[in-house]
Amino acid sequence: MTSEAPSEVYVWTWLPGATEPVAAGLITRDGQTYNFNYGRSYLERKDGIALFEPELPLRRGLIAPLDGLMLAGCLRDGAPDAWGRRVIINRLFGKKGAEIDVGAVDELTYLIESGSDRIGALDFQRSGTDYELRAKEAASLEELLSVADHVEKGVPITPELERAVFHGTSLGGARPKAAIETKDAKFIAKFSASGDVTNVVKAEFVAMQLAARLGLDVAHTELAHAAGKDVLLVRRFDREKTTKGWTRKALVSALTMLGLDEMMGRYASYQDLAEIIRARFTAPKKTLQELYSRLVFNVLCGNTDDHARNHAAFWDGKTLTLTPAYDICPQNRTGREANQAMLISGETRASTLAACIAAAPQFLLKESEAIALAEAQIEGIRTHWPEVAELAALSDVDKGTLWRRRLLNPYAFEGAPASIAAMDRD
Repeated sequence: MTSEAPSEVYVWTWLPGATEPVAAGLITRDGQTYNFNYGRSYLERKDGIALFEPELPLRRGLIAPLDGLMLAGCLRDGAPDAWGRRVIINRLFGKKGAEIDVGAVDELTYLIESGSDRIGALDFQRSGTDYELRAKEAASLEELLSVADHVEKGVPITPELERAVFHGTSLGGARPKAAIETKDAKFIAKFSASGDVTNVVKAEFVAMQLAARLGLDVAHTELAHAAGKDVLLVRRFDREKTTKGWTRKALVSALTMLGLDEMMGRYASYQDLAEIIRARFTAPKKTLQELYSRLVFNVLCGNTDDHARNHAAFWDGKTLTLTPAYDICPQNRTGREANQAMLISGETRASTLAACIAAAPQFLLKESEAIALAEAQIEGIRTHWPEVAELAALSDVDKGTLWRRRLLNPYAFEGAPASIAAMDRD
C-alpha cells in the first residue's frame, strides 16, 4: 500500500450554491465502527446544514452510525462502490479485485484514495484546514478506457495513467466508469466490460432514451465512441455551472433514506420509500407518481437492477427532492420469470405489471389510473422503439436481445388486467 491506513478522515462539503468547500467534521475509526463529529467552526456557521437528518443532526458531540451500520449512510454515499474499489486495489496492489479481499482495505482508505469529484456534495481529506483537489487534470476517453482495461485484466496501472485513474474511483456502481468534463457540463462515462455478452452500453442508452420520450424525469444521455468502443455519457445532475464556478448538490441514496446498508439492501422496498416521500419530500403527490412511473418502466424494460442505490434525492438541509432517474439498464434474463431488486409491496418483488397495479394505492393512485399509466407506457415504447433503435445504431443482434426479451418481456404481462394483457403482442 502507498501509505498507512488513516485512523481519521475529515469531511468537506459544498454548501448550497457554494463553489468552494468547507470542512464539516471528522470521521474516526473505533474498531469496525466509524463515528462522526461536526467541527466547532462548522456548527458556528449561519449557513451550515446537517449532512443528513435524522442520521447526522447538526449538534455537538460524537455521532455513532444508526443501528446496524458501520458508517453513516450519507457518508457512505460519497464512497466508491465496486468499480471504484477495484480501481483503488489495482492502484495500491497492482492486482485484480478478485485476488484481494476488498474488506481487507478499510473504509477510510477507500475514502481518501478515491478522487474528489465524487457523487453529491462531499469530499474526504487528511486535513481539516487545507483542501486538496485530487485528480484535477482531465483525461481523454481513450486514456480512461485504457485504465478500465488494465483494471479488468489485473495489470498494474502505469505512471502515465496516474492522472486518469482517479476519474473512476469515486463513482458508484459495479461497472467501469469515469468522470469527464466539457466546457459547460460534467458527465459520467460508462464503458463496456470485458465479460459482456451483449452491448450493455447501448442497452442502457436505449432504455434512458425511451424513458425520456415517455415523459419520465431522467438524466440526459449521449452515445459516444472511443478506441473502437461504445461509451455512454450521462450528464451529471449533481453539478451546476455558474459564473463563479461549479456548485455541487448534496444528495442521498434511497438506501440511506431507508437506514440500510448493502447487506440489508434486499429489504428495501418501493412501499417504504413511498412512505418517506409522503412525509419528507417536496411535491409528494407528483413525486409518488414519478416514482411509480419509474417502477412500471423498470418492469417493462427489463431493468431488474433497481436496487436502493439506484434511487436518490437531493438534500437541502430541510427537505428531499427526487433526482432524475439514472442507471436504467435492461438486464439479461435466464428464464421467463424475474424479480425486481427492490420489493414492490409487502414481500412481493415479481417483475409484473400486476404487482405494480396492486401496489398503486401506496403511491396515491387509483387502480384505473395505474392501468392507464401502464397502457400509455406500453404504447409509448412500441411507438418510439424504431426511432431509438436507429439512434443507437443497433445491430439486428442487439435488437433481438432487447425487443420482447427485455423490452416488453412477456412475463411483465402475466396476471395483468385484460386491457393490458391484450397489449402483449409481437
